[in-house]
Amino acid sequence: MTVLITGGAGYIGSHCCVAFLAAGHDVVVLDNLSNSRMESLQRVGEISGRQIAFEKADVRDQAAVEELLRRHSCDSVVHFAGSKVPRDSIDRPLEYYDNNVVGTHRLLSAMAAAGVHRLIFSSTAAVYGQPQFFPVTEDHPLAPGHPYGRTKLMVEDMLRDVAASDDRWRFGILRYFNPVGAHPSGLIGEDPLGVPANLMPFIAQVASGRRERLQVFGNDYDTPDGTGVRDYIHVMDLVEGHLHAHDALENATPDNRCFTVNLGTGTGYSVLQMIHAFERASNRTVPYVIAPRRDGDVGECYAGVEKAAEVIHWRARRDLEAMCHDTWNWVCKNPRGYEAA
Repeated sequence: MTVLITGGAGYIGSHCCVAFLAAGHDVVVLDNLSNSRMESLQRVGEISGRQIAFEKADVRDQAAVEELLRRHSCDSVVHFAGSKVPRDSIDRPLEYYDNNVVGTHRLLSAMAAAGVHRLIFSSTAAVYGQPQFFPVTEDHPLAPGHPYGRTKLMVEDMLRDVAASDDRWRFGILRYFNPVGAHPSGLIGEDPLGVPANLMPFIAQVASGRRERLQVFGNDYDTPDGTGVRDYIHVMDLVEGHLHAHDALENATPDNRCFTVNLGTGTGYSVLQMIHAFERASNRTVPYVIAPRRDGDVGECYAGVEKAAEVIHWRARRDLEAMCHDTWNWVCKNPRGYEAA
């Protein structure tokens, strides 16, 4: 089967390429390289020993997407392409609605024209907003607190409406919690451009000496140590969830043509727990300072995971030690990310 992976040169996309290639699929990557590097795909080829077809294009270019879907005879799409930084979305909402919502609309229009009706969508736990109960299950109220989360929810609604309109469509909506880690080879990993927006790559850059210290935003939450608690999931577990979702869509019943599941571990770790775990994995000290809370941050959030086990027969397998070890292995082998290459 030939799978188009939009945003496939990025952090999660490149790991997804490895997983789908290992499962025997042919992979075509569409990426505009605005937040990624071609080097990641060269290394995916090195890991897998297989060729990847690459198309430099923007998902909003409907004609280009339709043409490549036809030319490569694609059977399905895994959709990562989009803007993804919550705080950035507050300053640049129009860009986020354009990239995430308009981009997905044009992708779906291109798929319809090319006769491709199966898609896995990269959504987010941010659609839940401030958690009202724990664990956060898929039936939790949806109230995203920033434009990024609202764009993802808008796309989710679009997919559900499209599925209801035409029974040829198959959609898997995957709500990520906090992806971290790297491929165990150390060849591919998270390489943020500029200042990292997420905790783990920032911790890693402090441990490696690339940055002086970490800011911990808030230590007065109602959590065991006062710092924010999140559900961190190894990126390899995450992309294996995509494979399971893809298989579930291939065998979907009429009642399960459009499903929504969380991808998390069901366990929360605080910022300080993450720092100390990384110190053990790296044998380095991670200096930090306490800073005020950031607007929009929630104190605690971790996933309900039973629906994913039931619907796509998947559970996360890797623990926090593996997340930290694989991140440190990536950083040690690539202290400047893909930059040196």
